[in-house]
Amino acid sequence: MSLPLSAQPDTPVSDDITTINRLNALWKLSVRSDLSDAERIRAMLAMSAGVLDMDLAILGEFAERYTAHYVSDRLGVFPEGTVITIEDVLCREVFQSQEASHVANLSRDTQFSRYKLVAQLGLNAYSGLPVPVGNDGRWVLAFLRRRADTPVSAADIGYMELVADWLGNALHQSAQKDLLQRLALTDLLTGLPNRRAAEERLHTEKARAPRDKNGFALALVDLDFFKTINDRYGHAVGDEVLKTVAQRFAAGLREGDWVARWGGEEFLFVLHGSAAEEAAAIMERLAGQMRVTPIVTSVGDISLSFSAGVAAFDAHDAVPQPILEQIDSALYRAKADGRDQIRLAAPTRIPWNSSLLRQALAENRVRLASQVIVDLKSGEAVADEALARLETPQGDIVEAKDFVDMAEGLGLMAEIDRQVVRNVIHNCADRLKSGKPADFAHFVNVSPQFLARQDLVDELLQNALSYCQSCAVNLGPVKPIVLELTERQRVVSIEKLRNDLQPFIDFGFRLALDDFGSGYSSYLYLANLPVSFLKIEGWLVANMRQDRKVAGIVESLASFARKEGVLTVAEHVEDAETARILLDMGVDYAQGWYFGRPQLV
Repeated sequence: MSLPLSAQPDTPVSDDITTINRLNALWKLSVRSDLSDAERIRAMLAMSAGVLDMDLAILGEFAERYTAHYVSDRLGVFPEGTVITIEDVLCREVFQSQEASHVANLSRDTQFSRYKLVAQLGLNAYSGLPVPVGNDGRWVLAFLRRRADTPVSAADIGYMELVADWLGNALHQSAQKDLLQRLALTDLLTGLPNRRAAEERLHTEKARAPRDKNGFALALVDLDFFKTINDRYGHAVGDEVLKTVAQRFAAGLREGDWVARWGGEEFLFVLHGSAAEEAAAIMERLAGQMRVTPIVTSVGDISLSFSAGVAAFDAHDAVPQPILEQIDSALYRAKADGRDQIRLAAPTRIPWNSSLLRQALAENRVRLASQVIVDLKSGEAVADEALARLETPQGDIVEAKDFVDMAEGLGLMAEIDRQVVRNVIHNCADRLKSGKPADFAHFVNVSPQFLARQDLVDELLQNALSYCQSCAVNLGPVKPIVLELTERQRVVSIEKLRNDLQPFIDFGFRLALDDFGSGYSSYLYLANLPVSFLKIEGWLVANMRQDRKVAGIVESLASFARKEGVLTVAEHVEDAETARILLDMGVDYAQGWYFGRPQLV
């Protein structure tokens, strides 16, 4: 029978304590949520260099040349980002052999004494270890010290190997997150930002404009008669045209400007510091190039033109959404006037402002739309999602995408949430009173603005308690309401979010992560909150049948959630085949137009 570590006959107790302290420090650093991936890697290098009393700790990557991506350097002699030819890298043999190397005195070893780190910087003690990043063997961890020593101890080697393994896992997870982010925000055909990415960038541009006192112009481009190309030559040739056009558009922009694939054959341009007339001139230049340079395809050259609508976003404008509507109208005019034209948007006033929103809230013109959520195995409706709508004085219904950004910017989102959640709870109570099943869940989005308002939280919980008592139904500890948190909310402090949510969790509300897979915050929420439902980002669902990697991501998310006891809900399911594939992958629930469009309640 083996003895405990502290009782091994040849192992001093002090060494055991040192090892335990090292491991505790390693674990505490590895679970810190306040650090970015890069910050955590740098902190790990600094800590391990200190523990081992090393002057340098370098995490580098071998490609065409060697790059020291992360460095802890108490001597100040080896800057992070240093690039070296592979022949001049001390740890080259570790990379080639994928085996660790430990040298007590480099200057006395003819194999290593020629290297700059040894000959010029006087570094002597050295340890190099391969860092496996998934199936990638290009990374190496190196520790160096000026003081020459006896051979490194077994305990230190074990510690180095543990650090190397952790760094490999950290790099792999970071690469996976980066890949997921790129997939979610990139149009797979053209390589340009997709519509979702463009919408996120527009929010950033909107925030930047007042700070820099510099607006930007928007241009919406539509390729003329593109449907004819698809009909005549097939979609494969149409894809060739789109890829070439995207390359031309991207190459024809000034530094800092960008273009995204808005959808189909439409492209959205953002041109910094440009008035509408200047932006129109830029688009005229691109249009002229398009007219005189046909697109080279597998079936021959194809002549092409485009139409565009242009408008300027001033630094003092509130939201870009009305500008998008303006350029869409201008584009329509360009096409109606014969195509191959650029049209400036007619100046219009923003349809929503603070007064109009407050008036809608004061007059209780918040409406609910509900979209069904079904169990993929049984096909039965098991839940619904509440979607906010506003009713204009004329009776028109305005979707959330047209007012949420402005409401958040004006600080009115909490009041919208207040009315929405109150109506959801009221409808839930009515449903229970009519004898409907108590396990039917009601999903509703809540904003950080609402959660941070203690008065609104107390009011809501009091209303929920009153409705529960009026139902005469014993719901038990789990209530039918599910609060959705979304990546778009950009929560700064996960600890504060958890504290704000705690009263609802204590009452029996459950939590769902909306748009899961769209960014890093989703994983932060999953790791730190008692999540019951994971709603798989609709972009992943929509693209999984065309892209094997995306399908693998969806299946991995479903498998992970199942192991963690979390139910999965696939969004944007629009056909039976997608529903079948999701069921085979192990996804639990789904919502989308295939099962039902949002209906006003």
